[in-house]
Amino acid sequence: MKSLLSVALLISALPSFAQDIVALTAETKKTVLPVVPKVVNAMQEAVADKGVADAIPVCKEQAPELIKEKRKETGWDIRRVSLKTRNAERGTPDLWEARQLADFNIRAALGEKIDSLEKSEITTIDGKPVLRYMKALPVGDVCLKCHGPADTLDSGLKNVLTTTYPHDQATGYAKGQIRGALTVKRPL
Repeated sequence: MKSLLSVALLISALPSFAQDIVALTAETKKTVLPVVPKVVNAMQEAVADKGVADAIPVCKEQAPELIKEKRKETGWDIRRVSLKTRNAERGTPDLWEARQLADFNIRAALGEKIDSLEKSEITTIDGKPVLRYMKALPVGDVCLKCHGPADTLDSGLKNVLTTTYPHDQATGYAKGQIRGALTVKRPL
């Protein structure tokens, strides 16, 4: 009888639970996604002003700083992750993120537009409810300058990448592929 009551309570809570996810996701997107064009614009400006090799510090330092500012503002864990990391220390996905990235790749291969690839769910981390949100990030023109096929990268640029990122795995991409994702863990 007790378990039947628990199931009934859970079922009755499902509509509000779904509404909560929708509202939380919308608020999370509104708060976090504006950082993405800021990162892209910073890279485009740096490449135009300094050249590709000299723009690498912008991607390595300035882009994470923009995300760090948003983390401080919100108190949420916000990162960029990828299955092919350039900076493993910052960009290695956890298991949930790796699964979502793999799912994004499958969905993209089946024809879904990368701009629509996202995942949001409420999970429990260390016994506390957390909204997990993830948005796929496509490879754009500016990305290809350092993340394109390795054989097309200038040897001087390759040397700078090797020095800056000794364990780099983040080359071989084509325009429009999934480079990685912006991921959020938002305590509830």
